[in-house]
Amino acid sequence: MASKASIKILPVPSMVKIPVAQHIGTPAEVVVARNDQVKVGQVIAKSGGFISSNIHSSVSGKVQKIDKLPDASGYRQSMVIIEVDGDEWLESIDRSDTLVTEISATREEIVAKTLEMGIVGLGGATFPTHVKLSVPKGKKAEVLIINGVECEPYLTSDHRLMLEKGEEILVGTQILMKALDVSKAYIGIESNKPDAIQHLSGIASKYDGIEVVPLKVMYPQGGEKQLIKAIIDREVPSGGLPIDVGTVVHNVGTTFAVYEAVQNNKPLFERVVTVTGKDVKDPANYMVRIGASVTDLLDASGGIPDGTGKIINGGPMMGKAIGSTDIPVTKGTSGIVLIPEDKAKRNKIQNCIRCGKCISVCPMGLEPYLLMSLSELSRWEDVELNKAMDCMECGSCSFTCPASRPLLDYIRLGKSNVLKIIRSRNK
Repeated sequence: MASKASIKILPVPSMVKIPVAQHIGTPAEVVVARNDQVKVGQVIAKSGGFISSNIHSSVSGKVQKIDKLPDASGYRQSMVIIEVDGDEWLESIDRSDTLVTEISATREEIVAKTLEMGIVGLGGATFPTHVKLSVPKGKKAEVLIINGVECEPYLTSDHRLMLEKGEEILVGTQILMKALDVSKAYIGIESNKPDAIQHLSGIASKYDGIEVVPLKVMYPQGGEKQLIKAIIDREVPSGGLPIDVGTVVHNVGTTFAVYEAVQNNKPLFERVVTVTGKDVKDPANYMVRIGASVTDLLDASGGIPDGTGKIINGGPMMGKAIGSTDIPVTKGTSGIVLIPEDKAKRNKIQNCIRCGKCISVCPMGLEPYLLMSLSELSRWEDVELNKAMDCMECGSCSFTCPASRPLLDYIRLGKSNVLKIIRSRNK
């Protein structure tokens, strides 16, 4: 099992393709040109606005070209292609493994550093961290919650990170507490990770105001709103954000990245990715340079097994199938899951029998069957009125539907069209 083995270092690839849109918000603006020489950690694309993030080179070498290439969703987007030559890092990056516990940076410097170093949410949403740390006027953060739940089946990258980088995660938690000016932080971990709970609880005892909270195993408890309810019993209102109930939530991977950014001056140019599946020869967690290809990852784990029916970018519940492995690892790539052919086929879609199972399992209290019907009819205003934007895309509705209806697929379609309406309304 990948969760039982130490994180492996994936060798530096011979070439990387680094997308300039690896976060929610405005894509970054490319600041390098063809034939430029770059070093590891160098900015290659600058934040394109407040809700945006810097992009850094994960390798040293020559910029081969800047081109539009397919990403994990199959859409073409701008990428910086770099031909690797050695592994020369910026001298400003502290590459020692020495734990730095003293936090000398001010609140303002922490926020600025997360922007400068391109830190985004590594739990999947990739929301720019500096935005979360910039609490809006009229709001106040009271509690910080660190998300170590990792409730998606198969994925274990956060689990391994907690076991191997626990001290850094606790210092990172202190850094985030200082940035938010809060005195209390909770680290939520589901009880199927007793080793991580024990390990972080022991370390947390040395830090004031930080408490590890064991949680009942319950999908999709890794969602921000569900985690807030489970730990501090506050409910985020429909259409609201965690800060509306005095809370900010960060993933453990993000917390580790914040530690490295603030204490080591290290940009976010690599992350831990799980590669796993029933028939994968060597399932493992890898520390991977951003821009390395999924092919590189799969080759390191023994290649694609015979009889593989689907390759998922992310977990089996919330992830999406990819059509090619010639796509880059990004800041949001938490795992690559290979599904055997006999498990990858969808059942024949049948008529809705109004059983209500999709409603009973929806963690947001929505009516998935209705949202699908409205999306099929392109009734986007009604999709919005029925609060489709509250959907966290956990996939519970599709999983439980006895009629095998593609509920989440249509809800995602509805959400994308509602988002267009909202954007045009706000212009």
